[in-house]
Amino acid sequence: MQSRLQPESPALVDGLHVGVIMDGNGRWATRKGLSRLRGHEAGVEAIRRIVEAAPDQGVGTLTLYAFSSDNWRRPRAEVTGLMALLRVYLASEVEALARNGVRLTVIGRRDRLPGGIADAIGRAEAATRDGRTLHLRIAVDYSARDAILSAAAKARDIEGLTRETFSGLVTGEAGLRDVDLIIRTSGEQRLSDFLLWEGAYAELHFTQRMWPDFDAEDLAQALASFRGRERRFGGLEAVPLAPAPIA
Repeated sequence: MQSRLQPESPALVDGLHVGVIMDGNGRWATRKGLSRLRGHEAGVEAIRRIVEAAPDQGVGTLTLYAFSSDNWRRPRAEVTGLMALLRVYLASEVEALARNGVRLTVIGRRDRLPGGIADAIGRAEAATRDGRTLHLRIAVDYSARDAILSAAAKARDIEGLTRETFSGLVTGEAGLRDVDLIIRTSGEQRLSDFLLWEGAYAELHFTQRMWPDFDAEDLAQALASFRGRERRFGGLEAVPLAPAPIA
């Protein structure tokens, strides 16, 4: 079951919506002779760097793909380790997120998460709900196709259904900005069931950089590439992009 629809937050600043498929943790670790879990730990460190850098680079909403619904098929030890990392992140980062004005929400299913994690997510969301610097969305047990299917079921009896209303059902949040840019690390070039509805007109940026090595400069390069493109949304006239932040 997808998370419940949340009201639009009037506190959030304007800014781009960037989605990131954080890929390459395991390969990064293997190349260094480390365990895959150590790669995921290094990936958490990269999350901290990007969350800190994003607001200054004009990002208002950041959606990170942490664990897909298909990832349950990975070895049990790796899944257990990932869930433990999520539990630690929720316990250790919430205070800093709230202090820095970061609002955290988690999208995806919660009914299959190990005991206590769903409650920890709820507490983290409540503690950071007033954040106005950045909206950090973490996708856990997430499938874009499942989100669309769930929204279709909820919309079955709605008269005069609009794209805006349906979008709120898909995302779980009214008024959420569509995705402007999707970044995928590690050289893979596919969406892997990530933000298929809200990313319908997203620009795509693929980089060879493994996620544990991804930093503020890599984000700046991706955004510079994005800002150098023309977006027409099916029309002939280019639509102005959100302005770059003033240094």
